[in-house]
Amino acid sequence: VQLVESGGGLVQPGGSLRLSCAASGFTFRRYVVSWYRQTPGKERELVATIYTLGVTPDYADSVKGRFTISRDNAQNTVYLQMNSLKPEDTAVYYCNARYLVTYWGQGTQVTVSS
Repeated sequence: VQLVESGGGLVQPGGSLRLSCAASGFTFRRYVVSWYRQTPGKERELVATIYTLGVTPDYADSVKGRFTISRDNAQNTVYLQMNSLKPEDTAVYYCNARYLVTYWGQGTQVTVSS
């Protein structure tokens, strides 16, 4: 069982990144998937959640209108499109998948800086 995040990096304020969370080893389409982020000394923050049956995704107020979560069950992948990035978006971003059990990825660093 694996969740592997990718797509992080360094971007200037106002820029965009697309994170990917690739799943393997379990029936991905049954799982609710969320993106979290964490900065040193702070608790992990829920950023966005996508459900299994077309329910409208949820977003943290801090990212509404800028981030979009989507999933491709055929590819066992969830994406987080991040636009209009701000320095306060800098964090390690983690993918979380949950159904009967919960899985976490290892995280990918996003740094927004000029």
